[in-house]
Amino acid sequence: MTRFKLTALMLATTLLTGAAAPEQQADVVIKGGLIYDGSAAKPFVGDVAIKGDRILYVGPHSPLRAAQSVDAKGMIVSPGLIDAHSHPDTYILSPDAKVRVNAPWTRQGVSTILVGVDGYGTPDIASYAEQRTKAGVGTNLVPMIGFGAVRQRVLGQDARAPNADELARMKALVAKGMCEGAVGFSTGLFYPPQSFARTEEVIAVAHEAAIRGGLYDTHQRDESSYTIGLKGSVQEVLRIGREAGMPVHFAHIKALGVDVQGQAPEIIAMIEAARKAGQDVTADQYPWLASGSSLEASLLPGWSVDGGPKKMLERFADAPTMVRIRAEMEKNMRRRGGPAKMLLISAGFDWTGKTLEQMAAAWHLDPLDAALKIISQDANSDDKHYAGAIASFNMIDADVDLFMKQPWVVTSSDGSDGHPRQFATFPEKYAQYVQKRHVIDLASFIRQSTGRTADIYKLDHRGYLRAGYYADVAVIDPTHYAPRADYVHPRELSVGVKQLYVNGHLTVENDANTSALAGRVLLRPAPKACPAH
Repeated sequence: MTRFKLTALMLATTLLTGAAAPEQQADVVIKGGLIYDGSAAKPFVGDVAIKGDRILYVGPHSPLRAAQSVDAKGMIVSPGLIDAHSHPDTYILSPDAKVRVNAPWTRQGVSTILVGVDGYGTPDIASYAEQRTKAGVGTNLVPMIGFGAVRQRVLGQDARAPNADELARMKALVAKGMCEGAVGFSTGLFYPPQSFARTEEVIAVAHEAAIRGGLYDTHQRDESSYTIGLKGSVQEVLRIGREAGMPVHFAHIKALGVDVQGQAPEIIAMIEAARKAGQDVTADQYPWLASGSSLEASLLPGWSVDGGPKKMLERFADAPTMVRIRAEMEKNMRRRGGPAKMLLISAGFDWTGKTLEQMAAAWHLDPLDAALKIISQDANSDDKHYAGAIASFNMIDADVDLFMKQPWVVTSSDGSDGHPRQFATFPEKYAQYVQKRHVIDLASFIRQSTGRTADIYKLDHRGYLRAGYYADVAVIDPTHYAPRADYVHPRELSVGVKQLYVNGHLTVENDANTSALAGRVLLRPAPKACPAH
């Protein structure tokens, strides 16, 4: 059966059930666009009709009358894009409704974003959903429980293993969050205090998400050569998935730093072998050669931050300890390619937009001392205005290109304040990797940014243009869709989105946000392993 016949059959079924009548008006019909429906199917010229928060029809010519008609001739019509990994708290938690429209994402055509990533997601999923729903937000949010949030609640910042009671409390928090609707369990094992956990602890806690249908989403322990190395870290991720009994998803997959650049083929081979053996393994990726991190995470040895900022500063004040710290910082600086490769991106400081090397010269300091000056300022400050964020230029084209071509890799921004990926990831991928360098084609870009991502996270009736699905729809001008943000000007909104509908509400029109806060917190139904309410 062809797609057109199937769509017509779905519409006819809807009409026969009384849910719609032939004379019924759609709210809007998007007419004559080139439709990429989120699947691997070939695009076609046709119409998309929306009624309320649902798609009423997708096909060559809409038979429905509409209150509004949108001329999409020459435009790409796709599902709203889905960001598989992001850090949007500056926007979605703002008290200002104009900020909560989440323009950095919606102006890229993004309608849905995964939150609670890198282990930072609260286990209080029900409370989170209630607060975000009450406040209103411009994009759909898909929450995960974070290992870091759970571990810190039980163990604080301490570098130690949990006892039996503490482990039970951590497991209970994960079970609670899954039963309240989280899609999975995220970790950031590179970051303290998560980095203090042994693999066995992670498996034990992750299993609570596994038995409730969740996936394991991870910023793996080492994307470089800091501890167990990139290959060792990939092996750890695969082991966690096998022993916890759950799908695994590599967040922002990469080969980071001079020691591991060029290892993408070997990492891909390891993942392909696991997939061939029956393991469910996927990944997401952002299309930038610079990662986003902090001076602290990039340069300090993990043991130096055991116990939190106060303990860290005490170690800085101890001369023999500082000799050890500086020796390890020197090695980490080399891994990152040196101070000229570290761009300081926190907004509102004297060093914003300058490299660590440049600031060290301006201050007449060794680069390590310049880094310690900024790190210490953060540790001594009660202000949440973080000073030490960096863009770290540590990847190569060959690795990024090869990862992007894999059918199990989808798009993410890892969008964080100060890095252009927050404002421009999807247009950057389109402009550089589809249009300019032809690393992937347009169909792959859409698939990697919509339906494939929805499949990985099991998003209900999202990610595809199909009758009965939620009306998250993007109309994109292929000749003008482009990033405006770069490393020097990271907060410039992207252009080329003619319309974006989120749950049927017009959220962007002609490169401008409306006031709509139509996003929803997308919670999964409570699995059978949860207590009945």
